[in-house]
Amino acid sequence: MTLQASPAARDPFVLYGETFDSRLLLGTARYPSPATLQAAVEASHPAMLTVALRRQGAVGDGEGGHAFWQMLKSLAVPVLPNTAGCLAPQEAITTAMMAREVFETDWIKLELVGDDYTLQPDTLNLPAVAETLIKEGFKVLPYCTEDLVLCRRLLDVGCQALMPWAAPIGTGKGAVNPHAMRVLRERLPDTPLIVDAGLGLPSHAAQVLEWGYDGVLLNTAVAQAAYPVEMARAFALAVAAGRTAYLAGPMPEREIAQASTPVVGMPFWHATGTGGAA
Repeated sequence: MTLQASPAARDPFVLYGETFDSRLLLGTARYPSPATLQAAVEASHPAMLTVALRRQGAVGDGEGGHAFWQMLKSLAVPVLPNTAGCLAPQEAITTAMMAREVFETDWIKLELVGDDYTLQPDTLNLPAVAETLIKEGFKVLPYCTEDLVLCRRLLDVGCQALMPWAAPIGTGKGAVNPHAMRVLRERLPDTPLIVDAGLGLPSHAAQVLEWGYDGVLLNTAVAQAAYPVEMARAFALAVAAGRTAYLAGPMPEREIAQASTPVVGMPFWHATGTGGAA
């Protein structure tokens, strides 16, 4: 008997035509120290590192910023600039343009905040901003909600991958609307979907990967853990486990118990019901 090859062996993670070895993306803010960030990256081997232009300040602003940028480059992990904190469409566009010059990359994580309390994305203006950036040659990864209509609109304007949230940024709640997230995955089967924001535990990451999501982006869940390096490693393992489980084809859920051992051939058999044992 020959064993079937593992589907994980032929399961590339492709975004905008580029293949990545990991399905975990990692943020670079709020770590206790640059050394902790570096160790977390080395422990988790992420596909990309997100960095905000204002956090970087750095490329030209003072020794601390320059050292931070040099550390990021030494890690040899692709950088994904983001437009964190932008409240207006033109602000996001301008920040993206500046980030491309500073970081020398066409990749951008597009964040456009619609509410500065919940940090919910501006779903009304997001597609138009994404369209503008795509026309300017950017590879746009838009941070959005799990709303199916919004996600379809983002695909219509040229986005090739989407980053829906599981819960508001920094809450660590995990998927607060599992039904909508599973419907989104089912309705957009060929679109890379990366869960961005709201994950707090490795089990949250494993769960969305088991649903068929293609990857996760983490920051606070790792950076604010008691031991960030160990948490980064735990998330990397959870992402790999969740994806492997999805590819392996989980058994269907059932409403009633079903014995895993067949009753045929058993030495004793007991009937159930009012008639007693046979």
